[in-house]
Amino acid sequence: MIKFFKMSGSGNDFILMDNREGMLNFLKKDVKDFVRAICRRKVSVGADGVILVERSEKADFRWRFFNADGSEVEMCGNGGRCVARFAFLNGIAGERMSFETVAGLIDAEVRGDQVKLRLTEPQVLQLNQDVAVQKEVLTVDSLNTGVPHVVAFVGNLEDFDVFRYGRSLRYHEAFQPAGTNANFVTVTGFHSLSVRTYERGVEDETLACGTGSVASALAAAARGQVDSPVDVHVRSGEILKIHFEKIDGKFRNVYLEGRVRVVYEGQLWEEAWQDVGN
Repeated sequence: MIKFFKMSGSGNDFILMDNREGMLNFLKKDVKDFVRAICRRKVSVGADGVILVERSEKADFRWRFFNADGSEVEMCGNGGRCVARFAFLNGIAGERMSFETVAGLIDAEVRGDQVKLRLTEPQVLQLNQDVAVQKEVLTVDSLNTGVPHVVAFVGNLEDFDVFRYGRSLRYHEAFQPAGTNANFVTVTGFHSLSVRTYERGVEDETLACGTGSVASALAAAARGQVDSPVDVHVRSGEILKIHFEKIDGKFRNVYLEGRVRVVYEGQLWEEAWQDVGN
């Protein structure tokens, strides 16, 4: 049996495991098959992704992050907040910590169920890109906040077809070969906005996306529509707070802050993953 935590970061849910001693080395199948199996809802644990905590020579620990489809990606903001609280609760790190990701070193601070994450500096911000999707042209902004995102500002966010437009943008030739996450945003004040996100790897709208919330806030700030700090209202009903500095047109000291829930801890039986691929 495999010990795990189920955690939620503002509606993004994850399965977390301490793999520092190679707990999963016994798996004969690729770990990606294992991830796909246990992320299935209704027949297994179900989650947006899986996080493995491993040893690091550079930081308190190293993580490996997998989307529900088994793809391993560089960064996930809400997953990063969850892994920070997981590490603190399990004695892997103190209240202040750093951990190693493909995107770079991430700093975090845990205060009860609130976690504040310092992200890597955003890259390749491009505004006002006209992209043809669904027989019309959308004007989007693109940037990388650890993973690639596009941001589109829309008038009626509640009724917007996030799945259809999000999927078109995610696979659009303009953002290949890596693909992109797609965020649809309405600015509601100089320090607030609402966002809905189609996530690459989950291949659907999720209840929240941390790096997407950051991308949306920074794109709005680049347009002069908001200023730090920004309260980002996500689909789950929770609020993520984004902090940043804008110096000479560039963003520095970008933080993502919000609540992390421990849903439960338990043990995976082999039945949770044994029929993957069938």
